[in-house]
Amino acid sequence: MIADVVFVLCALVSIVCAAMLYLGYRRSRTRLLFWSSLCFAGLAINNVMLMIDFVMVAGVDFTLYRSVIALAAVLLLVYGLITENA
Repeated sequence: MIADVVFVLCALVSIVCAAMLYLGYRRSRTRLLFWSSLCFAGLAINNVMLMIDFVMVAGVDFTLYRSVIALAAVLLLVYGLITENA
């Protein structure tokens, strides 16, 4: 029960962070905010997949899919960090 609430709150916080970062990017056109918003959007998808994995679907293991999504999200941020400093 409490784990379900924590999963939902983590997903909501990630979605809010992604939205706020994107709004900051639209206002200032700082590209690092864009890459950060993409990263948090990917982490939000990861959190939703986590909730689906542990709460909604009990018989299927989504660990590989969640890991690929999290890796892609972090790689987007790393790419943004590298290209902005170059």
